Amino acid sequence: FLAEANFADLPRILGELRLGPADGIVLDLGPSSYQLSNPSRGFSFRLEGPLDMRMNQNLPQTAAELVNRLSQSELTGLIRQLGEERFASRIAHAIMARRQISPLSTTLELAELIAGVVPRTRDSLRLHPATRTFQALRLAVNPELASLERFLSQVLDAMKPGARLCIVAFHSLEDRIVKETFKEWAKSCICPRTLPRCECTGQPRVKLLTRKPVRPEAAEVESNPSSRSARLRAVEKLEKVLHRA
Repeated sequence: FLAEANFADLPRILGELRLGPADGIVLDLGPSSYQLSNPSRGFSFRLEGPLDMRMNQNLPQTAAELVNRLSQSELTGLIRQLGEERFASRIAHAIMARRQISPLSTTLELAELIAGVVPRTRDSLRLHPATRTFQALRLAVNPELASLERFLSQVLDAMKPGARLCIVAFHSLEDRIVKETFKEWAKSCICPRTLPRCECTGQPRVKLLTRKPVRPEAAEVESNPSSRSARLRAVEKLEKVLHRA
């Protein structure tokens, strides 16, 4: 079966297709390589294209609309929080100055603007200076983190006991959400830390299959460079709930 939809809607789609609870689910949070390499979609800071970044072309706003509409403080917050960019205020200031001359409309315009204000660091040998800002804009245009949280809030009910859920994340914001959610599901005690001993009937819902994220080996990165930042985490839904004594 094929279904065009946000992955957060998977539980609903399984129900509509009468496929029942899943035996296993693999979620790859990486953007499509085709979209990233297609200049007309506006994701690449190396290829000239419209500053779009919408994965679904029916989404209401483009990256260009964001960079040309938001205030300096809003841009700074967006780039710092969603891009984890330490030079966010400097980049936002440069965008505001450029807007006084003309709106930003293409990927290379923005990428070159950022490259001109971000200092050279060790990171810049590995990452293009615009990498984190483009990530921030992509996450703002496409509600990726909200979709991930919505998916995780309901996916266990769409899985059979013993089913496994594997999620591949590609940046720390996604991975942190997955890590903390899996950790919460695996807890056998939900008492506040202030209590001297457990007084709850909390029960683990999953077994952690990966205590630490699984990363690609050097050979895989060499043959597939886009895998370099991949982090795989997995859990197994418990066959039966373990009761506390």
